[in-house]
Amino acid sequence: MFPHVGDQQRPVTADVVVDWLLTVAADGLRRGPDAVTAGLRAVSAAVPAQRVVDAAVVQVLRAQVDRLWTSGWLPIDLYEVTRRQASALAVHLVVDAMADTAATYPSATTHPRWLAQLGEVGAENWWDSAVPYPAQWADHHGAERSALLEAVVQLVGLALRLPALQVILPPPGQATAGGGQAGSGDSAGGTPTDGGDARGSSAGAAASGRPRPSPEKVLGRVRALLAKAESTPFPEEAEALSAKAQELMSRYSIEQALADAVSPERRTTVASARRIWLDAPYLGPKTLLVAEVGSANHCRTVSSEKLGFVTVLGTDLDLDVVDVLATSLLVQAARAMLATGSQYSRLGTSRTRSFRHSFLLSYATRIGERLRDAADQTAAAAGTDLVPVFADRSLAVDTLFDSLFSTATARRSFSAGNAAGWGAGRSAADRAVLTTERRAVRRSRRP
Repeated sequence: MFPHVGDQQRPVTADVVVDWLLTVAADGLRRGPDAVTAGLRAVSAAVPAQRVVDAAVVQVLRAQVDRLWTSGWLPIDLYEVTRRQASALAVHLVVDAMADTAATYPSATTHPRWLAQLGEVGAENWWDSAVPYPAQWADHHGAERSALLEAVVQLVGLALRLPALQVILPPPGQATAGGGQAGSGDSAGGTPTDGGDARGSSAGAAASGRPRPSPEKVLGRVRALLAKAESTPFPEEAEALSAKAQELMSRYSIEQALADAVSPERRTTVASARRIWLDAPYLGPKTLLVAEVGSANHCRTVSSEKLGFVTVLGTDLDLDVVDVLATSLLVQAARAMLATGSQYSRLGTSRTRSFRHSFLLSYATRIGERLRDAADQTAAAAGTDLVPVFADRSLAVDTLFDSLFSTATARRSFSAGNAAGWGAGRSAADRAVLTTERRAVRRSRRP
């Protein structure tokens, strides 16, 4: 099954070593770590030439990264799943393997968001290109040479058991000049509106009659409001600042939709998808929180709780809002939850887990109520019927949802079994800051 010293039946080439590494990884999935240790020992004894092993490592990792990219896994996704299910050295290795694989494609055929994600995880060619990077890897990461093969097998084993995901961006080599790919699920177009009723047309013309700030400027103002809200020691001031930020987001979204509805170009609304990764424990309540934020911001969400992420579908601006707002609220929820300390019954048994589960469920539910109230108040102030105005946006999101998740089923409702946790979570949600500051810690996770 595995090679032995003196085995002359097969020349020891890089292709042969690739087959052996795949066999070791697959055997490890079935029989556990001891099988991996024995297999690697046999491979090392049979392949004295380091250059052959290095070539095999490059070959097997490129093949696995390419396969997963084609199967819907983005750079952030591979980074996050490896961080959760493998060792720190395997995280280093997947980042380097992605940098190596991406370099085999012309940048013109790689989607800008793909390149941005590679940058976020720190995937860059740090090695001397004259030598295969596995030969330099151990020294660069301060590890033993044997640790490289262990990380390779661990990473390949993880790759072999990962399922295919929905393709929400074209993989490298398949992006067009416009950054998309027909049928990729990267975007879906809605039907251009005819201007709506008389009130909608009038409001839209009024909104488009003055210069509108760019989305970047609006988000910048929102983040500035959040920075002030989180730095002030006065809860009332923080609440006023956060309410202003929420109002700003909703008003800009409405003005943009009204202006687009009467635009001579009648641009087609485009929907995209993003994945928001969550950390255990309490993934169920955390996915509910993301869903509530998404629902209040014209987005649809699909939970992949077993893997640890939520897919959010909406326009780019709405996705930006959901991403930064959900991230901020998750941090606030965790802080408020941990501040309650451990919980015990009258008999002294621990009820911490049920308390925290109910706390987060209540928090998410109340946050959804607050966000929808804020959105409704801003919509009422617009003085027009916004249903036809947002029809394009809803159609684009629904079309993309149907193309990606035609077999998705509605989730059963959550249940909370701890009344004290539910009450504490609702109170914490009432104190939460509803803003959209993107916390630097979320994208500062390079190992």
